[in-house]
Amino acid sequence: MPQPVMFYDGECGLCSRTVQWCLKHDKRGKVRFAPIQGSTYAALDLPNKPVDVSTMVFAEDEKLFIKSTGVFRLMRHMGGIWAPLGSLGLLCPRFLRDKGYDFVAKRRIKWFGTAESCALPTPEQRLRFLD
Repeated sequence: MPQPVMFYDGECGLCSRTVQWCLKHDKRGKVRFAPIQGSTYAALDLPNKPVDVSTMVFAEDEKLFIKSTGVFRLMRHMGGIWAPLGSLGLLCPRFLRDKGYDFVAKRRIKWFGTAESCALPTPEQRLRFLD
C-alpha cells in the first residue's frame, strides 16, 4: 500500500465524521479511506489484522496500527497543529491511551449514532476512497 489508509467502520457516525475531519485537515491529500466492511480491507493480507469493526485501523508502510496508536499516527499526516499533537500523543503509555480509546469506542453508537447518510465527497476527494 503506497499511501497510508484509514480503515473505519462504515456504519458508525463518529467514524464518518472523523473521515470528514481528515478530508478537511489533510491538506496534502496523503491519506486514503476505506470501510472495514469493504473489499479493500478484506483483501488486506498483513499480520495481526483485526476483525473487530469497532477498531479503527491505520495502515502505513505495510504495517497496521490500531486503536489510539492508529489515531495518533493518522493525526501525524494532518496539517497545522495536528501533526505535532499526534507525535505527542504517542508519547503517552499505550495502555492509558487505549483505555480512553476503548471507553469512546464502546459508546460511539450511543453517542454519535450510525452513519445513515454522509456528505458527498468532491470529485478530488472521491479519488481518495477505496472500497
